[in-house]
Amino acid sequence: MKTNSTQQEILLFTNTKFCSRPWCDQYEPGLTQKLSDKEKLEEACWRGLITDMMPEICERTYDASITLWEINKADSFLDLQYGEFPKQIEKELSVNPYVFMGIQNFS
Repeated sequence: MKTNSTQQEILLFTNTKFCSRPWCDQYEPGLTQKLSDKEKLEEACWRGLITDMMPEICERTYDASITLWEINKADSFLDLQYGEFPKQIEKELSVNPYVFMGIQNFS
């Protein structure tokens, strides 16, 4: 019997004004002085930026919120993978272009 679980994937584009804001400094001032904007955004995501800034994006299931399990880095975005527990995202349903384009048949 298959059980249903909630998974969510979010792409945050890093070449935007959203990325260049001082997100991490609000969590621990001075900690991220030597990090790039992209690294600061990644650190802020690990610390709960998405659920704090955009709570409507993160689904709630049975009174339990989903957890950030993995961040995949690309040249121009961060791929955030949330779920109730760590589980591989189905490649054909991924929003990450490097994942779903890799399985496309272009014949």
